[in-house]
Amino acid sequence: MSRLTRRDFVRNLTAAAACIGLGSAPRIRASSRIRGANDDIRLAIVGLRKKGKEHLDIFPKVPGVRIVALCDVDTQFLDIETGKFKDRNEKIARYADYRKLLEDKDIDAVVIVAPDHWHALMTIWACQAGKDVYVEKPLSHNIWEGRKMVQAARKYSRIVQTGSQNRSDVGLRAAVEYIKQGSLGKITLVRAISYNLRESLGRVNGPQPIPASVNYDLFQGPAQLTPLMRKNLHYDWHWFWDTGTGEVGNLGAHNVDESRWVLGQQQIAPRAITVAGRFGMNDDGQTPNTQITFFDYEPAPILYEVRGLRRRKRLRAREHFRGTSFGMIIHCEGGYFAGGRGGGWAYDNKGKKIKQFPGDGGIEHQANFIEAVRSRKVSDLRADVLEGHVTAALCHMANISYRLGRKEPSEKIAETIAGNSDLAEAFERCIKHLRANEVDLQREPLTIGPALTFDNKSEEFVGQFSDMANMYLRRNYREPYVVPEQV
Repeated sequence: MSRLTRRDFVRNLTAAAACIGLGSAPRIRASSRIRGANDDIRLAIVGLRKKGKEHLDIFPKVPGVRIVALCDVDTQFLDIETGKFKDRNEKIARYADYRKLLEDKDIDAVVIVAPDHWHALMTIWACQAGKDVYVEKPLSHNIWEGRKMVQAARKYSRIVQTGSQNRSDVGLRAAVEYIKQGSLGKITLVRAISYNLRESLGRVNGPQPIPASVNYDLFQGPAQLTPLMRKNLHYDWHWFWDTGTGEVGNLGAHNVDESRWVLGQQQIAPRAITVAGRFGMNDDGQTPNTQITFFDYEPAPILYEVRGLRRRKRLRAREHFRGTSFGMIIHCEGGYFAGGRGGGWAYDNKGKKIKQFPGDGGIEHQANFIEAVRSRKVSDLRADVLEGHVTAALCHMANISYRLGRKEPSEKIAETIAGNSDLAEAFERCIKHLRANEVDLQREPLTIGPALTFDNKSEEFVGQFSDMANMYLRRNYREPYVVPEQV
């Protein structure tokens, strides 16, 4: 399909789819301590499960960094990790309440590995307390609070890095430069891919008990204090709207980010549409495990695909596209690049390998944050808070389109999107994938969302469906865990 007609297509598709307060925030004076080049950077790690433990391993290997405090609302994990410090006769402060941690003047920066719904408030509070921040992806839980995080970082002159470590992968950095130099010709499409096997969460018949080691009020924070309606408190929060952002906000925050990076797009996409559903799970999860989102960038779009099911039923193997299950395919006039974290290969149009880009998984991303903390230069960051905001906003757009969508027969969806060859091709492969997993699409139809139009100046949706879409720009916060209007 001609790129010149794609805008008309999206406009027509929109019509077709229609047919078918901060409360008790910490009052902390920012530290006036100025760190010299030889001073230790004193870190606190907030969130001590898998990713938090990775940071506990990586950050101490960066010269001049000390872990001085740990924080988790679950004292089970707090006990385990603080115990390791005690076994080594190393001093460590421990906190279950993040607000108490921010009062500690011996902490220079915080590493936030909390659930998505806590990212904004923890980051803003830390900036107000004079502390720098490394916050995991996705940056925010909604579009509005992402902008507030950027404002807080700038107002309080804080260094805020997003955990988009793919931008630090030596292989990807080399590949992006290779492509930007025009080595494969002009980019025509970037395909972001998150094919990762997910198991059913199961179902519950009523409220579940809260582990005795957890302060559930602190766990919920800005979310409503509702009963626990899932078997597993931890990690499975990803698949519920109150606390998570689904796979697009989880793995997609990496894949969409690197795709936008290679395109050099600095703004949120002007239009987006999603086709998605949750299949083969028979569980209480709310977010889709199968998803296609078209981000209508010019001159080349991003097409994002999620698949949480196996390659086919009874085969425990992930799906892949041109050998890639997690990463991106950069389609160019003279060939393509396939890869992601850990690097990849450039190919010609016949699939012959041209050049390899060995990667390292972005192991220097944490060191990059420390470098910027010392230099006080935002420009030294590879994933500044603003980059995180734009990428997270794309993830939220995808979810908003889905949440405003309606279930339709596959044939009708195919007819509706027929004018977009990229989206139609991805949809056809998705249907084959679902049938290979024996999904009955008549009983469980896919959902097609409306094509949403976004205004970057106001950071609001405009045009048809904007009234409903703008309701998802922010959430109703629970006192006292309220992201402030004015940071």
